[in-house]
Amino acid sequence: MGDKQRVILFLQGPPSFFAREWADELERRGARTLRINLCIGDWVYWRGRRTVSYRGPLKNWRSYLENFLRQHSVTDVVYYQDRFPYHAIANEVCATLKIPCYAYEFGYLRPDWITLERDGMGAYSRFPEDPARIRELARQLPKADRSIEYPHPFFNEAFGEVFYHLANFFFPWPYLRFDSDKVYNPLVEYLAMIPRLLMARRKDESANMLIEDVIEVAAGYFVVPLQLQSDYQLRYNAGFDHLSEAIDQVMASFARTAPKAQHLVFKVHPFDNGIEPWTAIVRRLARTHGLKRRVHVIDGGNLVTLLKSARGAVMVNSTTGLHALRLGCPVKILGIAIYDIAGLTAQGSLDQFWQNPTPPDPELLADFEKVLAATIQIKGNFYTREGRRAATVTATDRLLSGTINQPGALEPVAPRLKRAAAQGIPLRAEDQIASRGRRTKEASGPSLGELEHEH
Repeated sequence: MGDKQRVILFLQGPPSFFAREWADELERRGARTLRINLCIGDWVYWRGRRTVSYRGPLKNWRSYLENFLRQHSVTDVVYYQDRFPYHAIANEVCATLKIPCYAYEFGYLRPDWITLERDGMGAYSRFPEDPARIRELARQLPKADRSIEYPHPFFNEAFGEVFYHLANFFFPWPYLRFDSDKVYNPLVEYLAMIPRLLMARRKDESANMLIEDVIEVAAGYFVVPLQLQSDYQLRYNAGFDHLSEAIDQVMASFARTAPKAQHLVFKVHPFDNGIEPWTAIVRRLARTHGLKRRVHVIDGGNLVTLLKSARGAVMVNSTTGLHALRLGCPVKILGIAIYDIAGLTAQGSLDQFWQNPTPPDPELLADFEKVLAATIQIKGNFYTREGRRAATVTATDRLLSGTINQPGALEPVAPRLKRAAAQGIPLRAEDQIASRGRRTKEASGPSLGELEHEH
């Protein structure tokens, strides 16, 4: 781009001042920054001369954005959560106009890291998946720094999320046509979490006792850590309309081919809102597949303890898989995950996994984390002044120097797209948006009327 001034457009960011502070750093280095606000939550965290508001419907967003990029001679686009519908469309518009775009999110090496990738994540990530390529890149790289330099209390994160979404819920008027792409009504979701938070300590105590019993009594067991139904990685990087479909698939395979002495343990996500009746769903499906005495549901407790003694773990695509790999636990992925790589995770069928759960190669895992840390991870966080400062400086360095995904971790074409297509994952923005009638329906798995109440 020569000496031409960089004009960087920010779309939605996390519920914090991170995006605005990143833009401030870019402007200190000579770039021009712009922001399009889509909702009142965006406006609260960033308003002023650099911002404009889009108040039209999602169906008109593509043409509006294309005109905006041309009119302002935008050279780069940055967004948080790459599969958010407005951002999925932005990715395609940028590809048409040959404008680089960058997605960022919580870090794969969390805590203390932020992910920053060219184009997107999951199926859209251009990070290599060839083990030989990863080993080659790692040769000249330092070991990934796993020290925690920028801790932040969970309250900071939770307050930002709740404030942002409730502001949009209670004050929608300036942006009435905003499409939040939320699975649940935020007020209902946050109210549903109150009893879970109040009962957390008691749940953990009983869950840890159950974990001890499973480890002692079961001849062997596999763990299935459940993700949040609202998780973007589940909704748009996996071929399931509802997590219950993944649970059903796991149980059907387990009943068919797992050794009869083995047990299956489902672990509810610690931040689950309680709207989806996972315990009832799992128990009903266990009866359906003749596994009632071999299936357990744990809500609370220490997942690390459970993973350390497990024969293996199965999940859709949670970053929990990376923690399991570090513990030497064999992992089978059902969706699309950046770490689903031969030598790290099981590449055979789910039926084969129960019979032969192969542990990860620790040297390849170390090389993988080296390349991650050096190319698409940056130290810092969204929620403390020190963490934001560290991350915005590094992010600015990489963005202005063109070294995001460098050295060497920028494949010409996202290598996981073919696998995603085979799983039936909608890859075009319009197809993704059209699929939401199924993917965002509350409790869209087994209807509550089908579930037997268990006491």
